[in-house]
Amino acid sequence: MRRLVLLLCTGLTCCTAAGSAPPAAEAALLREDATLAELLEARREHVPAAKAQVKFNLRSSPDTEEDGCTLAVGHRKRLEDCKFNATAKTFFIIHGWTMSGMFETWLGSLVSALQKREKDANVVVVDWLSLAHQLYTDAVNNTQIVGKSIARLLDWLQENPLFQLENVHLIGYSLGAHVAGFAGNHVHGTIGRITAIGEVVKCEHERSVHLFVDSLVNQDKQSFAFQCTDSSRFKKGICLSCRKNRCSGIGYNARKTRNKRNSKMYLKTRADMPFKVYHFQMKMHVFSYKSLGEADPTFSVTLHGTNGDSEPLSLEMLDQIGLNATNTFLVYTEKDMGELLKIKLTWEGTSQSWYDLWKELKSYWYRPVKSSQELHIRRIRVKSGETQQRFAFCVEDSQLTNISPGKELWFVKCTGEWQKRSISNSL
Repeated sequence: MRRLVLLLCTGLTCCTAAGSAPPAAEAALLREDATLAELLEARREHVPAAKAQVKFNLRSSPDTEEDGCTLAVGHRKRLEDCKFNATAKTFFIIHGWTMSGMFETWLGSLVSALQKREKDANVVVVDWLSLAHQLYTDAVNNTQIVGKSIARLLDWLQENPLFQLENVHLIGYSLGAHVAGFAGNHVHGTIGRITAIGEVVKCEHERSVHLFVDSLVNQDKQSFAFQCTDSSRFKKGICLSCRKNRCSGIGYNARKTRNKRNSKMYLKTRADMPFKVYHFQMKMHVFSYKSLGEADPTFSVTLHGTNGDSEPLSLEMLDQIGLNATNTFLVYTEKDMGELLKIKLTWEGTSQSWYDLWKELKSYWYRPVKSSQELHIRRIRVKSGETQQRFAFCVEDSQLTNISPGKELWFVKCTGEWQKRSISNSL
């Protein structure tokens, strides 16, 4: 009979090394009259946790060296020991593919930001490092395994009527976003929110994660993104509308919309946190010109507001200046200007690349020696992306509307009927 018991254990991989199982487990494994059900139960309860491929660590600290308190399906007492709050929000942070086999630095920052923003919430780190530290193609194949593991845990947690799936928020980075999607497909019910965080561009690894962290910790400096068909239109300042849900806070502050189509959202950011900047659309109408030739003028504007002055802000020239037409530009400031009072427009001259120097020389050869470059501008219309307010600025001295290289023009808010007519025409 003992031989039969040992054979069963070998087939079930429940043989244990000396000292690796508690005495009760050893007794169950060695009893001659042990049933198959008892052997299975002994194996389930006493397999070392380190062998699990996916671990769910309830974190009380952002320290990445600290595992936290591990949750496991079927272990209800563990929920009590880990102080899991069934009625609170529950966040699952899901990392992506890893070359090092270790957590990346952003994870601790995200854990800390969530704990500060949602003080009563459960923050669970999904540790699938052993499955993610593989060849990339193998890690991709493992994402469905991890997603199903999350779904099983959520299904088990739902056995407690106090636990609501609508309070669950999955946050997946890179391949972790795929994991979150699979979890949403396999769970019984609808998860409250799933956030997929990807790389902004290849050379900006982790940038998107830090934008999400910024949205959590800097509530008073919420960044806005604007819907646009392509980046060139956004760079011209064409896409700063918030009508029909065309703008939204980013990251944790993003709002739900009913738009079923995928849409591209754009924004400018600072180099470091807080990332928020203030976007402005500027429309500059050029009424006439003199000897512009083929040279492309380089303009900058300086904004003067109730909260101070901006640095000179370059007007990016994506097209040639349209003559007797309205030219649109995007400018942005790193600080809140308050109410705009004045605008200084400066013609810096042509940029000094060899190509531009050649165009300038060629333009000079083919025009009379005494001619000079000159534009006539009477007004600039401004729209704030963040406040959606519109203003018209007229040249300060109506007798001086011309600007040439090295010169500047000052604009102040238009008054009376001019202001009303300009704003109504821009709506």
